[in-house]
Amino acid sequence: MIITKRKKYTLISSDEDSFSDFFSSFLVKKNDFEKEHLVVLISDNIIANEKDFISFLDFSEKKKENGTSFVIVNSTINIDDFPDNFNIVPTIIEAEDILEMEEIERELEF
Repeated sequence: MIITKRKKYTLISSDEDSFSDFFSSFLVKKNDFEKEHLVVLISDNIIANEKDFISFLDFSEKKKENGTSFVIVNSTINIDDFPDNFNIVPTIIEAEDILEMEEIERELEF
């Protein structure tokens, strides 16, 4: 797992060979990011299915409750298979757009 601090968020990238290895590494470190906006980049080379991505749903909901954002970046998954409140996008630029929109929503108290 590669952790990169950006100006407005922390980027977590997968360098593991399997989704289960990446998710295990993420679980070990997840409490370190409690107050940070997170973008999780799951390599397109990792074979993952809908159930794997849903593993992040509880964490995503807790981030939202705490006033922070959580976005997954992966271009191989069909985002229509997930709830609307679960942020999955195909590019980092779109993830940054989501972070901006959610920041505006928080400021406007939506």
